[in-house]
Amino acid sequence: MNRRKPMRIHMKVLGLVIACAAGPAPATVTNALATRAAGDQVQLGWTATGAVDVYLAYAPDARIADAVLVSGADKDGKALVRVDATKRPYFLLRDAADGAMTEVSERIVPLAQGSNFRDIGGYAAADGRHVRWGVIYRSGASAMLTPDDVSKVNALGLRNMVDLRSDEERVLAPSKIDGVPYSAIGYSMTTLLAGMKNAAPQNGATIYRGFPTMLAPQLRIVFDLLRRQQGPIEYNCSAGQDRTGFTTAMILSALGIPRETIIQDYHLSTAYRQPQYEMPHIDLARYPDNAAAQMFGRYQDNPAMRVAQPLKEADGTPFLKGAFDEIEAKWGSVDAYLEQEVGVSAADRAELRRLYLH
Repeated sequence: MNRRKPMRIHMKVLGLVIACAAGPAPATVTNALATRAAGDQVQLGWTATGAVDVYLAYAPDARIADAVLVSGADKDGKALVRVDATKRPYFLLRDAADGAMTEVSERIVPLAQGSNFRDIGGYAAADGRHVRWGVIYRSGASAMLTPDDVSKVNALGLRNMVDLRSDEERVLAPSKIDGVPYSAIGYSMTTLLAGMKNAAPQNGATIYRGFPTMLAPQLRIVFDLLRRQQGPIEYNCSAGQDRTGFTTAMILSALGIPRETIIQDYHLSTAYRQPQYEMPHIDLARYPDNAAAQMFGRYQDNPAMRVAQPLKEADGTPFLKGAFDEIEAKWGSVDAYLEQEVGVSAADRAELRRLYLH
């Protein structure tokens, strides 16, 4: 078999001849994405200048030794991989030239009757590191999960859940995820309803301005669990977009994720929500004096609310900006808010980044 000799490039510099061996182009993997194509198939896509080896594993932060090669020296930037549909898959994209690794998983956990259950892993911090996959999950309510859904959630290995919902919501739609330590701070939905009465119908930012104060107790629980490495954790509200969106914004901010990325993650709720699976049907006649039941029941009876609505004002401003504006007006910065209201110091933030970025 004939083997080609490595091509040698000669450059004459200041009278000297320098010979350089031209090796394979580095892959430099970017824009890695994993999406469910079918029940047991995941479509991978990425951008790279060279060949990439694709490995499959079923544990976050898996090593090559724990993974299976499913596509070697792949140069077309895509691969369709068959997976175990009962487990959460993770993929290692290895630069075939220098061995550099990029990990990716699906953003959404595919559930038949779940809503907005997703992983906040993979996002790039300002220093170039990325949020670890498989340790921090955000979600909508889990009152209508199927038995198979519950099995998939159990397979995530959750060690703690934090429910951001009101007393009324937790009674109307109790979680079907059992056996996981569970935390909640009691409050009435009338706290939020009062804010809604004072706001214009589309002025979601007005409601969000109350979140930094209202949700500070819940944030203390979430950050305490993260500091003590009590994960994987999951936190949720009913839709997994407003209270959960604010909580996610605070976590990602503490990890040094750019504001633009935080807003992009926030808007994913519009695509990933399944409103019909967030709460069982409410018979309004059964709850004549329950303001929360009346509100959610009217939402269920309104065809427009059966589809997730964009989380932004008419001019495109994200509702989440209302929370950031409130924080910057009262505390000066997110870091100051986290330190003064939530008890997350600069040393804590540095430790969280060590623990949850790689």
